[in-house]
Amino acid sequence: MGGLTEAKLAQMAGKRSFERGLGYTDAVSGIEVGDGWIRAFVHGTERYEAELLLGKRGRLSGRCDCPYGQEGNFCKHLVALGLTVIEQEKDILQRGELARDRTRGLDAWLSSLSREELLALLQQETAEDRQLRRRLELKAASARGDLDGIRARIRELFDIGPFARYGYVEYTDAQAYADQAGQAVTAIKALTGSGRPSDAMVLAQEAISLLATVVESIDDSDGSLTQIGGDLADAHYDACRHARFNPEELTHWLVTHALDDASDLTDIDPLKYKDLLGERGMASLRRHAVNAWQANRTGWAEKRLMQRLVKSEQDTDTLIAMHAADLAANGHTHLLIARELDTAARSAEALEWAKRGIDETEDLAIVDTALVDYLADRYQRADRPTDALALRRNHFIARRTLLTYRQLRTAARAIGRWPAEREKALNLLRSATTGKDTHSSHVLVDVLLDDKDIDTAWQVATDSGAHDNQWLALASQSHATRPGDALTVYHRLVAPLTRQTGDRAYEQLVSLLLSVRDCHDHLGTPELFTAYAADLRTAQKRKRNLMRLMDEHGL
Repeated sequence: MGGLTEAKLAQMAGKRSFERGLGYTDAVSGIEVGDGWIRAFVHGTERYEAELLLGKRGRLSGRCDCPYGQEGNFCKHLVALGLTVIEQEKDILQRGELARDRTRGLDAWLSSLSREELLALLQQETAEDRQLRRRLELKAASARGDLDGIRARIRELFDIGPFARYGYVEYTDAQAYADQAGQAVTAIKALTGSGRPSDAMVLAQEAISLLATVVESIDDSDGSLTQIGGDLADAHYDACRHARFNPEELTHWLVTHALDDASDLTDIDPLKYKDLLGERGMASLRRHAVNAWQANRTGWAEKRLMQRLVKSEQDTDTLIAMHAADLAANGHTHLLIARELDTAARSAEALEWAKRGIDETEDLAIVDTALVDYLADRYQRADRPTDALALRRNHFIARRTLLTYRQLRTAARAIGRWPAEREKALNLLRSATTGKDTHSSHVLVDVLLDDKDIDTAWQVATDSGAHDNQWLALASQSHATRPGDALTVYHRLVAPLTRQTGDRAYEQLVSLLLSVRDCHDHLGTPELFTAYAADLRTAQKRKRNLMRLMDEHGL
């Protein structure tokens, strides 16, 4: 225990977790001491098991089954345990020595018993300990090659009954259930290792089905069941790798499982089995996938599996036909097809599909912008800048945003046609601002600011309105040229901030005050700012953090 110090705990946990751990030292109970480890329960909103690992040369690590600890962090519960160990060091050292003495005594006693006495003892313990009996029954069935016996034990191991309260396994019991289910995984792997991979394959599939039926009834916040699912997937693949299997049966199961809602639990990828299935098996896999897709062409899982299959076979035409059977209204599917054709070095067809996507979209306001970008880029590459400009113009007319304006500007400048295009774009926005279309007026202010046409932007904002961020941008760019107008904006924005509290509001307020001071400097009226700041200080003097910030900036 000599290597355990508060400084080391603080270093491992970080300041926040260490400070929080200080409040949990009274919640530590049931301390167990072993060779290089100390384990205990820490009670908070839940009861968590924390374990400190004391390595050589003072190395310290730990594990805790709280959500934060499950992510690999040295949590407050480990800090609380460590602080308790430091405080009770002498007592814990004695407990550790006693634990080692008990272990040595137990080993010596067991070694002294005869075979008959050991057997009688084991029978007595299995009669009293249900979990121990189940584990040994599973080992016995495996040793005998009793497939039905193993199957029965596996079903018992996946039964949530002993852990469920009112039919649901709470978070506090989920890990114990996962530990029990893990015994089934171990038994399945043992079958493969003992030369019975075909049986292991069948039982892995059955175990995956059993897990899928109970997963919705378990709080798997820490991901322990997901780990069991992944372990079962590995066990299944390893069994298939060593087994003689029927390709038709296996591929049918793989496709059925991949399309099931619970497939995420194991994340089994049918294509991972490609090398095991061979040409005949892959043909069967494709046939089952095609049948499933044809039965449900709009199903996401069915489409995804088929697309991955045909892509792995580099069957571009089939992939395009699949996409074409379910075209999205915004042109996104056309873009997917164009990209697949690019990959297949079929650029001319790709361009045609992209154009179709634009032409077949009824409203360019909803078109996938990535499709517009793709087609404009292809036009530029094909030395068709006029077509790229027309596309950007139509997109701007439909959407009227700062982004589409910038894209129009880039395309027009590339062929020296920006002044004329700009005038048309601004006229379009101006015509829309005559009504109650605040969107167009705000966009007009944005594009004028982006073009550095500040005077016109001021006029539009004054006539048609602007939002606070735009007024702030206008004022920020006009300290020197329009200090009086900028000052009016800053005063208006300062007012609501003086009624707020919190560091964020204070930082915004001080930033505005610095701009107010700059405007007064340009106006040659610094004394007015001094009086303004003094009045504000008097009114806000109770806000100590604000006063501190103003002092730091000389306000």
